[in-house]
Amino acid sequence: MKNLKVIAVRTSKTIYRDGDKVIKVFDEDFSKADVLNEALNQARVEETGLHIPKIIEVTKIDGKWAIISEYISGKTLAQLMEENPQKTDEYIELLVNLQLEMHSKKAPLLNKLKDKMNRKISESTLDATTRYELHARLEGMPKHNKVCHGDFNPSNIIISENNTPYIIDWSHATQGNASADAARTYLLFCLSGNEDLANQYLDLFCKKSDTAKQYVQQWLPIVAASQLVKGKPEEKEFLMRWTDIADYE
Repeated sequence: MKNLKVIAVRTSKTIYRDGDKVIKVFDEDFSKADVLNEALNQARVEETGLHIPKIIEVTKIDGKWAIISEYISGKTLAQLMEENPQKTDEYIELLVNLQLEMHSKKAPLLNKLKDKMNRKISESTLDATTRYELHARLEGMPKHNKVCHGDFNPSNIIISENNTPYIIDWSHATQGNASADAARTYLLFCLSGNEDLANQYLDLFCKKSDTAKQYVQQWLPIVAASQLVKGKPEEKEFLMRWTDIADYE
């Protein structure tokens, strides 16, 4: 691995390029079940026909689990947005169109979004009353079975050299309510300090999907609670405010 180019370093994983392949190597203490689940998610989403890198192999390298996939040559949408700020409107529209295309797909064997959210709420450090209110709200939300990415943001979209957009990083994929996925994207923009972009994104998503903004906002306390479980100190105060259901009544 020493001679391979590192293309990204994430929490608990390092991503290398090896010719026309990408090798995602997980830390030694990373859960085997989570590695295999990520590979399985990606394989299941491949079957929908969406443009995503294809899984080639799951293996062990130097005692560490690794997922080997196709390398997609190009730039992330996040890079393009930074390099071409005058094209922001065009890029946000591309982001929304891609997400809506994804939500039009079904992958019946993916884990259910509601089950994942219920588990995250239970694992959070929120007090029992807030957890109860969040569980109750989640239970009351409509049950859908659309493909949801769970981390859909411009850094997880690669525009290839022939201008084809590819969606990467399917570790959080589930099937469920598209508005929960949109709420998560909105939250990610806000966490990165881009509140104006967050609002532009949400307005366009709601317009194109004919969804009431209030409906997406009802998911915000739920997705904020699931983000709290990541335990990032710099996000805690912001997320704690968002988990207050009263703010979204």
